[in-house]
Amino acid sequence: MDVELEDRVKGKDYKCRECGTRFKGIGKKPMCPSCQSEEIDPA
Repeated sequence: MDVELEDRVKGKDYKCRECGTRFKGIGKKPMCPSCQSEEIDPA
């Protein structure tokens, strides 16, 4: 991801229910970057 874009867009913290990965997501349907699951919870 472009560093400039990362500075301007603040993602929300999520945790994947499938694999447990914690990540920042943006948009209405964020997806786990590790397993591509949409089964996520706010972290």
